[in-house]
Amino acid sequence: MRKLLTLAACGVLALGAAACGDDSDDSGGGGGGGGTDNVSGTIKIDGSSTVAPFAQAAQELFNEENPGVKITVGTSGTGGGFEKFCAGETDISDASREIKPDEEAPICKKAGITYAGIQVANDGIAVVTNPDLKVDCLTTDQLKKLWNKGSKVKSLSEVDPSLPDTKLTLFGPDTDSGTFDFFTDKINGEEGVSREDYQPSADDNVLVQGVSGSEGGLGYFGFSYYEQNQDKLGLVKVGESADKCIAPSKEAIQSGEYAPLSRPLFMYPSEKSLARPEVKTFMDYVLENYEAIAEASQIVPMTQEQADQGKADLDTAEQNAG
Repeated sequence: MRKLLTLAACGVLALGAAACGDDSDDSGGGGGGGGTDNVSGTIKIDGSSTVAPFAQAAQELFNEENPGVKITVGTSGTGGGFEKFCAGETDISDASREIKPDEEAPICKKAGITYAGIQVANDGIAVVTNPDLKVDCLTTDQLKKLWNKGSKVKSLSEVDPSLPDTKLTLFGPDTDSGTFDFFTDKINGEEGVSREDYQPSADDNVLVQGVSGSEGGLGYFGFSYYEQNQDKLGLVKVGESADKCIAPSKEAIQSGEYAPLSRPLFMYPSEKSLARPEVKTFMDYVLENYEAIAEASQIVPMTQEQADQGKADLDTAEQNAG
C-alpha cells in the first residue's frame, strides 16, 4: 500500500521525475541512500562518547527510512566499547582512535572477531575552561606541565606568571576513553601517562557540567561537546608555540592545522555483523550520508577524500563478509 501511494503521488506531481528518481546519492551530501522498505532487525553499537552523538544522529535519520531496525547506542568509552565488541556483545564499536594492535586486537582475534575500521568523521580535542577563567592560549609544553604524570601544578600561574593564579579544578576523560589515550599521547608524549588528581568521567556531558560549574574549572574533551555548550564554556587556543596557537574549528580540524589535537573518528563493524542486511544497510547509509549526519550531530564531517577511502574500506569489508 505504501509503495502504491508513493507511486500515485509521484505520478501526479508536476516534478514527478525528480521526486521519484534514484535517491542512492553517493555524494555524502544529505538525504536518502541506504534505505529499504523491508529491512528489519537489531543493531547494537557501543564505544566512544565522542562518536556517540554521530551514531545517535545516524540512528535517528536511518530509522526515518528503516523503522523496522532497532538500534541501541551505548557509551562505554573507546576501550570499554572494544571490550564488548571483542566479546561479541556488539555489532559496531564507536572509536575515537584505532584499535590497539598489542592489546585489543589480539583479544578480538582469539575470539574470532574480524572487523574493519571505517572513518566516519573528524574531531579535535577542545581544551576548555570555566568562563570566568580567562585563558587565551596554552602551548603544548604548558599543557604537558599541567597534565603530565606527577604534575603538582595547582594554578596556571605556576606554568606562566602571566596566566591566572586561580586554583584549578581539573576534569577529563577516564582511562577507557580514546580521547584520554589520544590527548596523553600527543601532549604528554606517551599514551596513558597522566596526572591522576583530576575528576574523570566517561560521559562528556558530566565533564561539561564539571568545568562550567566549578570556579577554576579546566578540562578537555571532544570539540563537538564544546560546540553544543559554548555558551557556558571558555575555549583555549592551542599550539606548539604561542605564535602558532589557534582555536579548533571545522576547517582547522579537517586540514590538521589544529595541531596536534585533530584526529579521525571511526566505526568498527564486525564482518559477521556486516553479513546481516540491517547492519550492511546501516553502514552503507552512514557513508552515503556522512555530511548530513555530521551536521545533525555537530561533528566535523570528513573531507571528500576521506569519505571515498571510507567507502572503499567498507566495500572491502562487505566483500569479506560474503
